[in-house]
Amino acid sequence: MSQSQRILLIGHGEQRQSAAFQRATALAMAGGAPLHIAVLIEPFVTYSLLAPDLQERIRTSLLNEQQRGWSKEIQRLKEKGVQATLSVLWCEDPREEIVRHVEEMQPAMLVKDVQREALLKRAFVTPLDWYLLRECRVPLHLVNDARHPKPQLIVAAVDPADPEAQYQGLNDQIIRTAAALAIQCSTEFQLLYVYNDIPPYMTSGEAIAGWADVIEELRSTLHQSFVDLAKRHGVPPERRHFVLGNPVMGITDFAQRMQADVMVMGRIHRRAMDKLIGSTTEAVLYRVPGSILAIHPEQDDRVS
Repeated sequence: MSQSQRILLIGHGEQRQSAAFQRATALAMAGGAPLHIAVLIEPFVTYSLLAPDLQERIRTSLLNEQQRGWSKEIQRLKEKGVQATLSVLWCEDPREEIVRHVEEMQPAMLVKDVQREALLKRAFVTPLDWYLLRECRVPLHLVNDARHPKPQLIVAAVDPADPEAQYQGLNDQIIRTAAALAIQCSTEFQLLYVYNDIPPYMTSGEAIAGWADVIEELRSTLHQSFVDLAKRHGVPPERRHFVLGNPVMGITDFAQRMQADVMVMGRIHRRAMDKLIGSTTEAVLYRVPGSILAIHPEQDDRVS
């Protein structure tokens, strides 16, 4: 197994057996992929107020403590046959450090626990996970929960509408990634498209009745695009789900109802405006029960 297929896990400093750890180790074992765990230790809020010599002692103590604890985990993984390595680093800026790790290692996948931020804080500071969704160039697996460490239900959420505004090939990339992950985990994947064909100004019953033919024609066109995409990848009808509704709520409801382990999604499907206001993937990140595997539109479609 080449190093280009390595999984990079951002270790949780306070919870070693976290959901992301369980998922990353299960995928490494299922695919025979090397696993590197990077543990980033950030200074606490009042650290800068301490005297320099005390700062150095605390820094050394924290690093040694994490090194000892994580070395035991690495040894357990090696005993299970996982080719595991470890780095424990003092980190002033986790954003820069994670991106640097990705650029240097070029892993097949970056795995990380979802880091929930308060709504008020999100209004002023871009959460780390949202930052990674926008900046990380490899498949990004953000884990809320791993009740099945090796996924049992994988869903590819696509959006074949308005192909001229789409990043070319992204839907195909999402499906190929989901299919490869399903093969690796010895399971199947479902294909989902949540479409919203009713503009906001047509929410009244009278407006809908007046535009019924137009709406039905649009629905039929979108459905055919979805069917064509599914057929191109050999997805049988029983694993296709064409759902009417708001994309954020529709994807969330589907994931909750089906108890999906992984939702494979594109980070941004369309150019321009979505880059400014965020994406569906960012909106559902804190809502889905399992995890999201986010695919960047410009990256190679690789999984471990």
